[in-house]
This record gives sequence, structure tokens and C-alpha cells, in this order.
Amino acid sequence: MHIQDLHGPGAATSAAEGRGTLGSVTVAVPPAAVRAAAAQTGTIRSAPLRVDAQRNLEHVLRAAREVFGELGYGAPMEDVARRARVGVGTVYRRFPSKDVLVRRIAEEETSRLTDQARSALGQEEEPWSALSRFLRTSVASGAGRLLPPHVLRVRTAQEEAAAIPATADDEQRVPQQRQGAVQAGPQVTGRRPAGGAGPGDDSGAFELLEVVGRLVARARESGELRADVTVADVLLVIATAAPALPDPAHQAAASARLLDILLEGLRSRPA
Repeated sequence: MHIQDLHGPGAATSAAEGRGTLGSVTVAVPPAAVRAAAAQTGTIRSAPLRVDAQRNLEHVLRAAREVFGELGYGAPMEDVARRARVGVGTVYRRFPSKDVLVRRIAEEETSRLTDQARSALGQEEEPWSALSRFLRTSVASGAGRLLPPHVLRVRTAQEEAAAIPATADDEQRVPQQRQGAVQAGPQVTGRRPAGGAGPGDDSGAFELLEVVGRLVARARESGELRADVTVADVLLVIATAAPALPDPAHQAAASARLLDILLEGLRSRPA
């Protein structure tokens, strides 16, 4: 009777395949042994997502953007699953909690707006043209509806008053948020929630505020933007000028008309 040597290189190969051979007898090898043998021979690799799994992920992300854009980040995961035409378990397999999915969408949209702002800065020499281009591109993409709430935070009258420096010089009695390019927007305040929960990433939000702040500062210094307009105001325009309407053509026309009106409101007027 021939007995195969199970102590040589063939043993690892057979184990990696999930079975060992003794003559004509096939012996099942436990999964743990397969993993151990594969680790020793370096055959373990992180497998890419299957085609159907990748397709489901794309469906979920697209559905999440649509649902959150229409209903806000308070929309339940069941709505996302229904729009994606997958089971809610499929959504939770990719995103173990709603916070994880919300953060993914908010970070992607914040990054997209930052790229659009940089593009406007680099391709438009005229300050007002750069700001206008950024607003039109951002509103058309619908990204404003998915900005994390803390980026859209505008100071109340009490907070504005508290930010005024204690000085007799009237020129210094300007809220801090209006004094500089980076400070000219809503402040991202508070600590990041434990475990990374919560929409948006603070580093991405600060980067967006800095780039948009440069657009605002240039337009203000050129005299074409009202002196009291802040980064917060510009981001609010992006968030509100893209109404969610059922007909895409009507939505595009309504957004363009509303943005024209809002842009006129941002322009400075001769005294």
C-alpha cells in the first residue's frame, strides 16, 4: 500500500486545497488547518469584492445620496435599502451602523465641493466669476444637500455679539467670522464624537472652509461681493438653491432660477 508523504511540500499544498490523501482515502482537513498551512506558504490574499457585492455597494451609495439628499440624514436605513432594491441586511453588511454610512456620504460630498472650489480658483481669474462658477457647479451637482450640518452652522445674533472685540474702535466692532478668509465662515466647533460617529470629517470640513474662504475673500476685496457676506452664507446658498423636485428638468430650471436670484443678492450695490 502506498502512503503519500504528508510531511513534505505536498502537505501544505494539499492542506491549502482542503484535503490530504492517504493512498486512495481522502481525508478532510479542518478549515483552521487550511488557513494555517496557507499562511505558512504565503497563499492568503485579500480577495476583492465579488462583482455582485461591488454592484450592491454602488447601488447602496447611490440610493443613500438620493434618500439623504431628499429627506436629510435623519432618513432610516430601510429607506436606503428600499431605494437600492436590496435587503436592509445587505446595507448593514457594508455599513455596520447608520453613522458609518452617513459619514461616508458626507465626506464624499465635502471632498467634491472642495475640489469644485479649487477648480474655480484655478480656472477663473476674475474673483466674482470664480465665486459664481463655484456656486453654479456646486448647485448643479446637488452636493449642497448632503453637506454635514455643522458645516452649515451660522452664528446667532448672541454669538455674533460675543465675538465682537472689546474696543472703542468702530472698525474693530466686526464679528470675528467676517474678518478674514479662513475665519469668514461657520466655525466647526465641538469635539469629534467618540468612535468617529457623526456626519462629516472635521479635517475635510476645515479644508472646505479654507478654500471657499479664499473665494469669498477675493470677491469681497474686489468690491463685487457684499462686505457682510460670509462663507456660511455661500454654503447656505449651495444647500438651499437645489430643491428636490420629482422632475429632473423642472429641478434644473428651478435651481438655475433660484441661484440667479441669490447671486444678485450677494452682489454689492453702489452707495
